[in-house]
Amino acid sequence: MTVMGATPADVPGPAPDAAPQELAGGTPKKLASDLAEIIHPDRLLTRPIDLVRFASDGSFYRLLPRAVVLADGVGEIRQLFACSRRAGIPLTFRAAGTSLCGQAQGDGILVEVKRYWQGVQVEDRGGRVRVKPGTIAARVNLELRRYGTTIGPDPASINACTIGGVLADNSSGMCCGVEHNAYHTVESLTFVLPSGTVVDTAAPGAERRFAELEPHLVEGLRGLQRAVRADARLAARIRGKYQMKNTTGYGLNAFLDFDSPLEVFTHLLIGSEGTLAFIAEAVLRTIPDEPYRLTSLLLFPDLHTACAEIIPFRDAGARAVELLDRASLRAVQDKPGVPATIATLPDGAAGLLVEFRASDASGIAGLQRIAADTIAPMRLIVPAEFSAEPHLQARYWAVRQGLFTSVGAARPSGTSVILEDVTFPVDRLADGAVDLTTLFARHGYAEGVIFGHAKDGNLHFLLTQRFDTGGEVGRYARFMEELADLVANRYGGALKGEHGTGRNMAPFVETEWGPQAVAVMRRLKELADPDGILNPGVILNPSATAHIEHLKSAPAMEPEADRCIECGYCEPVCPSRDLTTTPRQRIVLRREILRQRSLGDPTPMLTALERDYDYDALQTCAGDGMCELACPVGINTGTLVRRFRRDGHSARAEKVARQVARSWAAAERVARGALRAGRLTAATAGDRVLIGLTEAARTIGDDELVPRWLEQTPAAAPAKLPATSRDGAAAVYFPACINRIFGADRGQPAHPSLPEALVAVAQRAGLPVWIPADVAGACCATPWHSKGYQDGNALMANRIAERAYRWTQGGRLALVTDASSCAYGLHGTRPYLTPQNQRRFDALTLLDSVDFVHDLLLPRLTVSRTVASVALHPVCSLHHAGTEDKLRAIAAAIAEEVFVPPSAGCCGFAGDRGFLHPELTASATAPMAGELAGHECTAYLSSNRTCEIGMQRGTGQPYRSFIFLLEELTR
Repeated sequence: MTVMGATPADVPGPAPDAAPQELAGGTPKKLASDLAEIIHPDRLLTRPIDLVRFASDGSFYRLLPRAVVLADGVGEIRQLFACSRRAGIPLTFRAAGTSLCGQAQGDGILVEVKRYWQGVQVEDRGGRVRVKPGTIAARVNLELRRYGTTIGPDPASINACTIGGVLADNSSGMCCGVEHNAYHTVESLTFVLPSGTVVDTAAPGAERRFAELEPHLVEGLRGLQRAVRADARLAARIRGKYQMKNTTGYGLNAFLDFDSPLEVFTHLLIGSEGTLAFIAEAVLRTIPDEPYRLTSLLLFPDLHTACAEIIPFRDAGARAVELLDRASLRAVQDKPGVPATIATLPDGAAGLLVEFRASDASGIAGLQRIAADTIAPMRLIVPAEFSAEPHLQARYWAVRQGLFTSVGAARPSGTSVILEDVTFPVDRLADGAVDLTTLFARHGYAEGVIFGHAKDGNLHFLLTQRFDTGGEVGRYARFMEELADLVANRYGGALKGEHGTGRNMAPFVETEWGPQAVAVMRRLKELADPDGILNPGVILNPSATAHIEHLKSAPAMEPEADRCIECGYCEPVCPSRDLTTTPRQRIVLRREILRQRSLGDPTPMLTALERDYDYDALQTCAGDGMCELACPVGINTGTLVRRFRRDGHSARAEKVARQVARSWAAAERVARGALRAGRLTAATAGDRVLIGLTEAARTIGDDELVPRWLEQTPAAAPAKLPATSRDGAAAVYFPACINRIFGADRGQPAHPSLPEALVAVAQRAGLPVWIPADVAGACCATPWHSKGYQDGNALMANRIAERAYRWTQGGRLALVTDASSCAYGLHGTRPYLTPQNQRRFDALTLLDSVDFVHDLLLPRLTVSRTVASVALHPVCSLHHAGTEDKLRAIAAAIAEEVFVPPSAGCCGFAGDRGFLHPELTASATAPMAGELAGHECTAYLSSNRTCEIGMQRGTGQPYRSFIFLLEELTR
């Protein structure tokens, strides 16, 4: 099963991983026809661009599917199984695709089970939870929070991974340990076998039904159970290996832990990586949440000493003990929030991040004593103490959580990041960790980083690796052979602790388990999946070199996204995720385009990809940058999209954009006139006439410049702004041009206008504002920046810098604007300013109206009455600025209840993109609309005019600025 002692000549060279030309026409016709009989055309993805964008997960492997199906319901899963068997084409399930080991990809039918498989139902007052497999794990905990409980697994990818993936890989995490993983907390499952049999293990008579419908499988399970229990050595080996974290191979402990075939099979499905059946629903027992914490970062002179001190913390009841070697500490030592001491550590030092937890405040004092007693005899580089202060705790965790970010961001261009996890017996962890570092050095991985869940002996390590030459592939192959021998044979550990076996460790399952255990695993696979259609090559693989096959190259690309490791953390926050592509997929597609270009003459696949890339990847990108906040390496895919938009502009287009910027005051007047004319036409002829006219204009002109008329298009704003005085003004008020153009929504009162409301509130608080007479023609420059018009962006950015400096008397007064996206845009103008204007900019204090109201006005206002409830939409700019909590606080001051939809994110309107591509807004807001449907709110509030238009269009609710309601309730 292995290739011990392999030389570079023994291992295959890097096969070209460009998408094959035979799929340049998309899914083969016969397969597409077969699938079309099962799946609605809207959920059957057959274009080349669709196949390529689903060809990667978070691992360093890459397989191109022949078709992608967005399955909806158990009935379709059963039919897909039948289709797969008839066609002899394998089938792989994929949810979030955050897998680090290649389990979420295949070269057959890829079945996406995330979009239509979401749902959380809390039961037993939070004691258990019923979950669909496509539900993001963090969303489950959000629903459980009110009950003071949480699911047991706590993987680092919890904000992106789904419950289906957690179950499939038996994921754990930093505090989960062995006892709280999915295997130990699953109560029941509903699963679908490849035969089409559906079983709800909690249903009355489920055991009997299982035996009646699947007699061969049930009898086979009984036979395997008897064999395992009769083999004393094998049974003892199984019991010993599952006292530590272990996800290598199938969970053979189920044969010892449970008696009935259904209970055995239920638990065998946990960690089976989609190779035995499809899990359609799970009921999990929860554990108490422990919100009170004591945390410390302890620094030791060397790695061995740090590891040797783990057992005392484990025995003292620490919930988390995270190891960080010197390389990992060095990778984060310059990051904001990281204690300065770390930069001064000597080579070889190591740290333990230790946390104790309690369910109530009364337990903290006792934990302080336990923690102090535990560290008293330890040899530390610097004295340490445990803190209950959230700010300090956040700094400590910044060290651990910033690690993946830093290593991934620093990898050389063209390399892949490999994150693996192994488990050593805790009492031998110190020696094992030192031997692992020696192994790195022997194979030339000087940059190797070790960290992980040391309390459980579970170490993660990070390597950067090229796969573009046979020599590099051979080096990695030899390293993996020695790693398997070190962990499994020398230390009796586990080759996988929590990420599932995957493709990287599949050739080494027998190295760890031996032939008898692997024979049991093979027989189990044959019993459950006799045709071998489910996720072949994962867990068990006949190829001794499977770990170095289907390797993914990382061609150097534009610097804005070159650091992407394709982990998928960005996808849950992307507004176009259910419409076209996600940030990860935009990058995956770009890399494939570069691979195809490297082949020479334009290939059919390249032609197909470039044909669809403009709309799918560029025009439907909102450019909101929320992906940057979710990305482990801080990539804002919007900057890449802006580069492509900029590169696509002709000299004429740039000239026109510059002229529009130069004449922006006139453009504002024209826009208001067009809105007035439009509203008059709509009132007499109806919206359909205007919709038809604008659609015709888009057909004739540029559909990326000519906006659509929407039923939600507001009236024109008043041409005159409210009168204000410069004398005695506490701040300068710069009404954003979107609020100088767009007025009230249909059915809403025209007065007060937003500027009138803000002026009134500021006056009422005793901090009057002044609106300069020459605000017309000034803008934050965001419209030009987002569309990639360089000259227009620079012209407008410098104009506002010059005027703002003059208005504020050289920065003596703050500049307040009333649209959050514009306020955020102003902050980003500095790189486009002349040196003189950069100095002026640096003297300015720029405030969003949210900051202005929360920090300065609200404490001076009297709220005369409150409303029952408000629905709040914190816009993307507030998330980027870190001020969404301020908007929540304002809302809490004027409403008894504040509801933010759990899926709240970018509305997809994105300035004018909602006028150009309303389908983007419709898709982005659909989840929020569903969540709002169950809440009757008095008011619907936000802080950005175009986002309010988008939210109204998407949800049907009358969103408006929070300032209006604040003004009304403080009269």
